[in-house]
Amino acid sequence: MNKIATLCTLAVSLAASADAARAVSLNANGLGQVLIYPYYTVNAGQQTLLTIVNASDAGKMVQVSFREAYNGRVVLDFDVFLSRHDVWTAAVFKLSDAGLPGTGAAILSNDNTCTAPQLPQGPLPNGSRYQQFLNSSYTHGLSDTGPTDDSRTNEGHFEVIAMADIVAGSPLDQDITHVNGIPPHCDRAQSDAYSGVVPTSGLFGSASIVDVAKGTFFAYNAEALEGFTVLPFATQFEQPSLASANDLEGVTVTARQIVGGATVASVFPATRRIDAVSALFAADALYNEYVISHDSSVGTDWVVTFPTKHFYVDTMHLDFDGALTEQAEPPFTHRFGARESGNGPGLSCNEIALHVFDREEGTFDPAPCTGVLCPPKSPPAFCYETNVARFSSASVLGSQLGPLLDVTSFSNGLLQIDLASSVEAHDMNASSNGNVFHGLPAIGFAVTKFVNGNVPLSNGLTALANYTAAYRHRATTSCSNAAAACSQP
Repeated sequence: MNKIATLCTLAVSLAASADAARAVSLNANGLGQVLIYPYYTVNAGQQTLLTIVNASDAGKMVQVSFREAYNGRVVLDFDVFLSRHDVWTAAVFKLSDAGLPGTGAAILSNDNTCTAPQLPQGPLPNGSRYQQFLNSSYTHGLSDTGPTDDSRTNEGHFEVIAMADIVAGSPLDQDITHVNGIPPHCDRAQSDAYSGVVPTSGLFGSASIVDVAKGTFFAYNAEALEGFTVLPFATQFEQPSLASANDLEGVTVTARQIVGGATVASVFPATRRIDAVSALFAADALYNEYVISHDSSVGTDWVVTFPTKHFYVDTMHLDFDGALTEQAEPPFTHRFGARESGNGPGLSCNEIALHVFDREEGTFDPAPCTGVLCPPKSPPAFCYETNVARFSSASVLGSQLGPLLDVTSFSNGLLQIDLASSVEAHDMNASSNGNVFHGLPAIGFAVTKFVNGNVPLSNGLTALANYTAAYRHRATTSCSNAAAACSQP
């Protein structure tokens, strides 16, 4: 998609006064320049509702990118112009669920906020306009050994990157600012040149996976990164990604996080900017709860997404050293589609180890994978960029893109997934100051569903009594340094 705006002026004074020690970090309070949403799906009659919120006093141009689950290929990207304190809402749905031809996903919005391009297709019977997700990133000359049909777009994750703050009072600012609830000139906003400055923080968002017929609703908050950029992304052909993190000097990128109660700063060369973002999500283990029942009235799925994985396993991105390579980059093991033991077409598998506990200290550890292709066998491996691990044969989220987790006869308890297991070491490349993070860059959440169906009420009527919940994964982070403890450079 060609960008619709050209950067005309840059507030040099703002850039010059920026903190040279600025670093990209994960904001625990949920506000930032970048948002990462771990999961969307339209499987099994579900829709994904989403919001993008601008909590700041400046208008913002943001890029929205949806990535399919297998290999993180972009299936739709577009820009949204958020005015001050604006909220943009949309829904991702399955074409066939709306009576439209096709097997893939699409997005619709009744929101008045300006987008570029405008959602062109439709309208649907209710008047909404929509845009079908596209298969062009993984078909024909871009085939990557994964599926090539449109249904590949039906689940994955998405990200929002602030490209620029819009100068107050500029023509673009006037075009997109709502008057009586409606921006006056979205048509001009898509083609006008504008004045843009470094994007400030202030974005947050959420998503909800909804099945209206079954009365289920799984809601979660987006992960937020701040300190991601000290420059605006607004040139005509620029399409920022998570590998676009930058600092004022332009030669290094610093990631800052808390490890074991101490602040750790890891400096990466500009040629390895994606490593700075991956370091923020580096997890040597994930922890969460599970609950299941043998009659399938209660179930749990775990969404485990590696938001930067495609930069390490997709041949399209494996050129860090200036030459195409057939090998995956650390901390991942197999290139996507590599025909190797434990891998294969449409896969990029990472072996893991499980530690299963019930609620009364009962425990067992399933035997580790032995180099053969693990899924759908148990114990599992994670083989996709977006994975949905299930605890019973029927996935709560209607997904088949993940392993079946073996918890034997336990019906509830704690699961620990080791991502830096002794089975298969997953260590990131060392930062310039020698910090090495162990594990994989992972985000996600657990969803649990309790299905009671229609229960009788005292007045003789019935009520649908299905209950759902979503819980963010907890994680531990480990870091080592041959010279000293991981710390500030």
